[in-house]
Amino acid sequence: MKLVIALVLLVLGSLWFHWWSPWWMTPIASNWVAIDDTIELTLYITGVVFVAVNLFMAWAIFRYRFDPSRRSHYEPENKKLETWLTVITAVGVAAMLAPGLVVWADFVEVPENADEVEIVGAQWQWSYRFPGADGILGEVDSRFVSSDNPFGMSPNDKAGNDDVLISSNELHLPIDRPVKLLLRSKDVLHDFAVPQFRVKMDLVPGTVTYVWLTPTRTGKFDILCMELCGIAHYTMRGHVVVDQQKDFDHWMSQQQTWAEIQSIPPGDPIAGKGSYATCAACHGQQGEGNLAMNSPNLAILQPWYIAREVHYFKDGIRGANESDEYGRQMAPMANMLIDETAIRNVAAYIGTLTPAATISTLNGNVEKGAFFYNSCGACHGAKAQGNYALQSPRLAGQNDWYLKRQLENFRLGVRGAHKGDTYGHQMVLMARSLQNEQSINDLLAYVNTL
Repeated sequence: MKLVIALVLLVLGSLWFHWWSPWWMTPIASNWVAIDDTIELTLYITGVVFVAVNLFMAWAIFRYRFDPSRRSHYEPENKKLETWLTVITAVGVAAMLAPGLVVWADFVEVPENADEVEIVGAQWQWSYRFPGADGILGEVDSRFVSSDNPFGMSPNDKAGNDDVLISSNELHLPIDRPVKLLLRSKDVLHDFAVPQFRVKMDLVPGTVTYVWLTPTRTGKFDILCMELCGIAHYTMRGHVVVDQQKDFDHWMSQQQTWAEIQSIPPGDPIAGKGSYATCAACHGQQGEGNLAMNSPNLAILQPWYIAREVHYFKDGIRGANESDEYGRQMAPMANMLIDETAIRNVAAYIGTLTPAATISTLNGNVEKGAFFYNSCGACHGAKAQGNYALQSPRLAGQNDWYLKRQLENFRLGVRGAHKGDTYGHQMVLMARSLQNEQSINDLLAYVNTL
């Protein structure tokens, strides 16, 4: 009798949890209502079967419970019952599969008037490419990928010159216009998914996959990678912003084409030397850093990273938090570099400086630190040399007291909380994997050996 009660309670509890559950599908923001309908139809069919089977078992256990005065009847076959079960099962399976096949036929048939956007996945970030005025996406190839050409644009295809390149995790799309998303991976298997759009697809290295949709409401929606793609897979986030047409056009007008990016001149270290005089007051003549001034070693940092962080300070992405005492000091200094050219020049000059040896200031267990560094090395490199493709700066040779402060800032949300700090968001999650101060000291003791 206890088993009968348990089965009935299981059915009642499941039904209650289904109808009053706080966890349900997010409000849809695309044309794919048919996908929701198909999921719900499958759920209802399997739900009816679940209820029927469990209630039948409860009834059978109760009806045919042990009775010493009754003898069981053995019947190994019942063709009539088997026929009914086969037919009902076949109808149920067909009812679940047929709508899915109809929806899949629509899913792979892209409207002729759909816009095209390329989505590029890489550990652990998203970037995007729009066709320019000619409406044609230029040729790309992995063999062309470099720090100056992260999209792998072909130098032999002039159609790519007007392509608009978005080196950001934020993608804008206009509302009520169908769009075909071309999906490409630069390294490993990824999966592009926006829960509110109800579409997802793998990004397979060496080929181009696609999905299509029509955004139906404005808003900002999370992009997730739903394929395990490495140790920092869970940090591979992005956003789709669905705009009204005029807002989308304004956003597009602010983006750069491949031809415009190519035309940017390299930084001039000679011109940057004069601007660096202000920086030297805190960071030292050779960019060696200064503990007394809380200024990190700049000479070990790559020019692209220095330029990015200066932009962050100028734009309030970094150094705006009230708890970031030293970042707030740096923000007005960054604003002394009046334009993009000045920033590139200073970064180029710093790139010519010779890194000085640093002194360890922390006590930690190097062996334990090596274990912690396994996660860091996925982005920053086995020797902490940094990685442009992952936008990860060099750590080797940096002052350990500075690195400790930054890790603490990430852990506390002092740094990396701004919506524009894409890579900072990832670092917040990684830094919080370090449980306490001692684990930070152990990690940095190991970094000091690199």
